[in-house]
Amino acid sequence: QVQLVESGGGLVQPGGSLRLSCAASTNIFNFNAMGWYRQTPGKQRELVAVITRSGSTNYADSVKGRFTISRDNAKNTVYLQMNSLKPEDTVVYVCNARAANRNYWGEGTQVTVSS
Repeated sequence: QVQLVESGGGLVQPGGSLRLSCAASTNIFNFNAMGWYRQTPGKQRELVAVITRSGSTNYADSVKGRFTISRDNAKNTVYLQMNSLKPEDTVVYVCNARAANRNYWGEGTQVTVSS
């Protein structure tokens, strides 16, 4: 069973930075893509950023220029560098791994942007 474990969330002031990590229990090269989503209670998950096996990336308009997704295949880990954080970035961030036949999800990590 694939497990995705997120870390790096926390409380940060507006304008600050955080780096989220998503460690997979298997070789991430097996996945077509990996990404980060925002999870708001009662709402559908919203894509934040995705990186494909080949390294192509895509971002939500709201985070372009501020967030960067990257991957370290040797460590089976995907990162989300978040800069210039805003209060509206406050939410649970969930890691996703997209395989040929199914999606895998982590449990999420809370990010709170507040002064």
